[in-house]
Amino acid sequence: MLIHKALATIIIAGLSFITTTCPAAPEQPKPETPKPMYSATGHNITPLTQAQIQEHAKGLTQEETRIILNKGTEPAFCGNLTDNHLQGTYICKLCKLPLFKSDAKFISGSGWPSFFQPVDPDHVVEKPDNTLGMKRTEILCARCAGHLGHVFPDGPPPTGRRFCVNSLSLSFIENGHEMPDQAKPAQFKTAYFAGGCFWSVEDTFAKLPGVIDAVSGYQGGNDDSPTYKEVSSGTTGHAESVMLTYDPAVISYQQLLEHFFKIHNPTQGNRQGPDIGPQYRSVIFTTDEEQHKLAKAFIEAQQKEGKWSDRKITTEIMQAPKFYKAEDYHQDYHARHGGACAIPD
Repeated sequence: MLIHKALATIIIAGLSFITTTCPAAPEQPKPETPKPMYSATGHNITPLTQAQIQEHAKGLTQEETRIILNKGTEPAFCGNLTDNHLQGTYICKLCKLPLFKSDAKFISGSGWPSFFQPVDPDHVVEKPDNTLGMKRTEILCARCAGHLGHVFPDGPPPTGRRFCVNSLSLSFIENGHEMPDQAKPAQFKTAYFAGGCFWSVEDTFAKLPGVIDAVSGYQGGNDDSPTYKEVSSGTTGHAESVMLTYDPAVISYQQLLEHFFKIHNPTQGNRQGPDIGPQYRSVIFTTDEEQHKLAKAFIEAQQKEGKWSDRKITTEIMQAPKFYKAEDYHQDYHARHGGACAIPD
């Protein structure tokens, strides 16, 4: 019996040793934040997460939930918007994305609000629906995936289509009334940065969430029609710069400044790494007084205790002069050809 107890003690101790020395499971990488998507009308149509949808759904009635989230259908001729003849915009009941306008509404006789086209094709998603023994095309809100109804090929000109929508999937905003903030297009802003070869500056900024567009070009010189050959000679006074269009609701100007100082060395004067000349100097071209104040305060803070505090920061701040777009072969260069520039130490 004593032998059995001793063996049991040894086995348990061994198991404890194995348990306590087992390597921890590798940490799972965090999912990347999806880059915001925008429609042609400038609305943010980035798909909402399930958590965001559920948060919006707290304001729905039981019947609205049945229709919008569970793909239900309201009885024909019972919806409060079927016979609405006021002028305005029909927005998604769940997330407030504009979907249809009154000038595209028509009387179809079907018993549901009918439209021959959406406000923006990007705002309405079409999906095959083979339920109920029929082949139909379901329509959903592009942002929240809320069920709207179905689209049929029997509408009036110019599209010949009938977007048949449940009234309870929509809210109506009459012309002259304030639209909810979620229904408004993004208020894009512009920023300009020069920090060496514009291929890399453009490429890294273009990947940031909230940056809508990044364009390579020239600024700050004395030639009204600069070419790359002229600018690269270093005699025109231009800097290779990048024009950014960004959504301040997603990324702030302060964050753009922080990124700018991560991707180049702001202490090298008229050069950037192996690229030498005034066309490669570091410049922040500001568009208004607010940008100028933020840029100045940022550089002062960086000089005191930032990464470059032990060296003189040579980055210039000046009001943005006219921007000249560079030749087409310079645009999206790294995206098209591969490669990237190293982040400075």
